[in-house]
Amino acid sequence: MSRKKIVVAMSGGVDSSTVAALLHEQGHAVIGVTLQLYNYSSFVGKKGACCAGQDIYDAQITAEEIGIPHYVLNYESVFKQSVIDDFASSYIRGETPVPCVRCNQKVKFNDLFKVAKDLGADLLATGHYVQKIIRNGTAELHKGFDPTKDQSYFLFTITKEQLEFLEFPVGHLNKSNTRDLANRYGLYVADKPDSQDICFAPEGSYTKIIEKLRPEAFEVGDIVLKDGTIIGQHNGIAYYTIGQRRGLRITSAEPLYVLKIDPKNNQVIVGSKADLKSQDLKIKDINWLIDEPTALECSVKLRSMHSGSFAKVTNTQDGIANVSLQGPYEGITPGQACVMYDGTRVLGGGWIARN
Repeated sequence: MSRKKIVVAMSGGVDSSTVAALLHEQGHAVIGVTLQLYNYSSFVGKKGACCAGQDIYDAQITAEEIGIPHYVLNYESVFKQSVIDDFASSYIRGETPVPCVRCNQKVKFNDLFKVAKDLGADLLATGHYVQKIIRNGTAELHKGFDPTKDQSYFLFTITKEQLEFLEFPVGHLNKSNTRDLANRYGLYVADKPDSQDICFAPEGSYTKIIEKLRPEAFEVGDIVLKDGTIIGQHNGIAYYTIGQRRGLRITSAEPLYVLKIDPKNNQVIVGSKADLKSQDLKIKDINWLIDEPTALECSVKLRSMHSGSFAKVTNTQDGIANVSLQGPYEGITPGQACVMYDGTRVLGGGWIARN
């Protein structure tokens, strides 16, 4: 690749830091950009506990080590409205959201794309473990080389225009390769652990976020069987997700699982494990990375860790697609994403809709 001006989205982690160092070593004019997205203390009332602050510091130190310009842009208000408020509202609707996808869709790729263009960049690079393959002059999005780190499920909302402008320099590596490179470059973050939690809810304390923003999600209601029989009470629908077994606090002859969450009636519907199985679902707000088909057969992932199921997808005229799985799947969950694949290629995806 000839020398180019490349904006690198630097999150403060080892992957994006390595990307910046790698591209700089290759002779490109690299500009690091970090988005300040949230302040942890503003959501849980704990002073001095700002994870974003540490990550921004790490990105700044790394940029200095590499010798590249670095900018921090404050996008807290956009992130709160587009990601955090949406996350909390999803629970009110009886859904289980995927905030990382929303962040990529509404903030990172949308706004970083504009920033990179404004800076006159030729490309925008990230540290995501996915691959872009050019075939017959068209950019295709593929799974990362390392299946244990593949992040394609979280990037299905990338548009065709954005994909043409994007590069993923570590997508063909595994994590140990990336850390080896980071150590070779002597990066400050070479041994920094991967983030495991939702970024704005460290230690998995997402209920504290919802309780502050949407306290109505914690109103007491009924736990009922499929036929409507009341068998207990819950302390708020935000505590429950489809497929959940533990924490129901109900005595029963057989294990009970959450089958559905009914926000209108403030009810949690439970039943047997067999009741969880289904083969049909609907998806909405679909983003296609291929020419929009009328129907297709493909593999779909219904959660990030789902290995995939063969399915037939049929578009309807109202922007909804019907997905029919070859075999039953336990716990199809509204609010999660359904991402479609042809082998390693991402064809598109949409959001699982409520029945």
